[in-house]
Amino acid sequence: MDQDQWAAARAKLHEYCLAQATQSIATARAALEAAQEAGNAETKSSAGDKYETGRAMMQQEQEKNQVQLIKAIELKNQLAQLRPGQRSETAGPGSLVITNHGNFYLSAGLGKVSLEGKIYYAISLQSPVGMLLRGRRAGEAFSFQGKNYMVVDVI
Repeated sequence: MDQDQWAAARAKLHEYCLAQATQSIATARAALEAAQEAGNAETKSSAGDKYETGRAMMQQEQEKNQVQLIKAIELKNQLAQLRPGQRSETAGPGSLVITNHGNFYLSAGLGKVSLEGKIYYAISLQSPVGMLLRGRRAGEAFSFQGKNYMVVDVI
């Protein structure tokens, strides 16, 4: 692929990641609302201990969903700060790094993404590979888990 095609792929990857974050927010909100409704519908039965146990479990579920919602919102905010149209000579936030062992989108830890017949890895800069890629330029090499990587290009 040429530079323009890689740049278009990076823009599509960014849109995909934003859509995933938006979906995670919607899912977490729906789960939180469902847990709140279930908690509101719970009525005290004659078995008081059973009621208290059920309320405690629902409270834990609400807290878990609240944490997931906060993480999803933080992820979307992190992605929104990236500028997929900007190109840099060195790998950094929002870069698409092409290596001899895979294509890495330095954005957020969303994992393997298949887009238009190609495989990409959306990874965080705080991940082990992300930390090794940060600041790399085309032509530079590094090793990870016994494999030698060569940076072919930074888009």
